[in-house]
Amino acid sequence: MSRGVERADLWTTEQLRTFLDVAAGHRIGAFYRLAAYTGARRGELTHMRWSDLDLDAAELTISGSAATIGAVRVEGTTKGGRSRVVSLDAGTVEVMRAHRKAQLAARTWWQDGDNLVFLREDGAPMHTDTPTALMPKFITAAGLPHTRLHDLRHLHATTLLLAGVPVHVVAARLGHADPAITLRVYAHVPREQASGVADVFATAVDG
Repeated sequence: MSRGVERADLWTTEQLRTFLDVAAGHRIGAFYRLAAYTGARRGELTHMRWSDLDLDAAELTISGSAATIGAVRVEGTTKGGRSRVVSLDAGTVEVMRAHRKAQLAARTWWQDGDNLVFLREDGAPMHTDTPTALMPKFITAAGLPHTRLHDLRHLHATTLLLAGVPVHVVAARLGHADPAITLRVYAHVPREQASGVADVFATAVDG
């Protein structure tokens, strides 16, 4: 059974913005923007091709996942075994347009890369552990408390749920096969939301 995610373990949205501002200047800064703003898993983003991004429609199709086993890059399906389409906000679309422009301008990036969105400086596929390995450097530079790369996914989900986005919509965005998984992992969010429900009803009835 999945352990619930306590909100105290997560950054605030202000801390997230500080982190992203620092990471933005790096070659793969856009990776962290996508991770935070889509809730996608590391393997899903390191698998991503430019053909998966429709920036005009502001959509990302998450169709697979990558991992490194030993020294070998291995690609397969998503954790749930199904592809999904995730909407992108306007700011993230602009970040990805800028990333594409920079990638095309850097000739050393444009070797083969199998049309991957995130590459090494020499144009080869990026090691799937690279975003995790680089993250502490940016956290330290930003003066923030330590957090894990996967916690950006948790922050994404928690923020959406606290904003009132329906659980089934968040579950689909995260790639959870069943909204019950989302409810179990983020059980603390409904409790926080429910804390003021009695007053909301009383205000509606009593005026």
